[in-house]
Amino acid sequence: MILSANEIFKSYGDFGVLAGVSFQIHEGEFVSIIGPNGAGKTTLINVLTGLLKPNNGKVFFKDHDITGIGPAKLSRLGMARSFQLVNIFPTFTVMEFIKLGVLSRQGKGARFYAILKRDREVNEEAEEVAQIFHLEDKRDVQAKNLPQGDKKLLDVASAFALRPEVILLDEPTSGVSTSEKNKIMEILIDASKKMGIKSIIQVEHDMDLVFGFSDRIIALHSGKVLADCTPAEMEKNEAAMCAVVGEKGCFKICSSLLE
Repeated sequence: MILSANEIFKSYGDFGVLAGVSFQIHEGEFVSIIGPNGAGKTTLINVLTGLLKPNNGKVFFKDHDITGIGPAKLSRLGMARSFQLVNIFPTFTVMEFIKLGVLSRQGKGARFYAILKRDREVNEEAEEVAQIFHLEDKRDVQAKNLPQGDKKLLDVASAFALRPEVILLDEPTSGVSTSEKNKIMEILIDASKKMGIKSIIQVEHDMDLVFGFSDRIIALHSGKVLADCTPAEMEKNEAAMCAVVGEKGCFKICSSLLE
């Protein structure tokens, strides 16, 4: 077990978002978190990565209590997430984005501009990451000028540049055409093997990708774990599938299982 969530409760005032979520992630697993809008998926990712502190419950990573410690400290322990920084810093080039991840891991982030071009070790590692993500031919292109598919790859590549053991991805293919989604996932899986990523956790709405690439699927509904199983088992779980696809008449079934 490399990561665990233990009885996580999170609310905003009187509005409850997570209501006792528990699960474990093991090395070598690709786990997808699914559920309808409002199920608590993004809040859960924010709690797992220390961005939010739960009202109750604990999160452990490699036997460390990481509850609420924040993404910066967590990345130094070996866990990272994608933040869609491409949208925040659109004038950064591909290589600048990747170098920022490398520099952050090495503790040189504060000297970013001073060593951006002259640090040989940083440059070589950034080149390697760019090649793994098939972005080497676009190294000098500003993020805002990239096709949407390459923007998503760059976002993930900058997180991978931190060389984490576990990475969390919030909708890594959102806004990308159907024809590009499988390509992005295949590159992501290949990159994880080449860069020694031990486990991947993603929030994803595209069920073809979820069932095509996941080892396990965790289905959330109303802030609770409705199902935690393999893709084959999930397909046979009528209540969980019903909740995810949002068919009429499902809410009553799912609610009864969560009582």
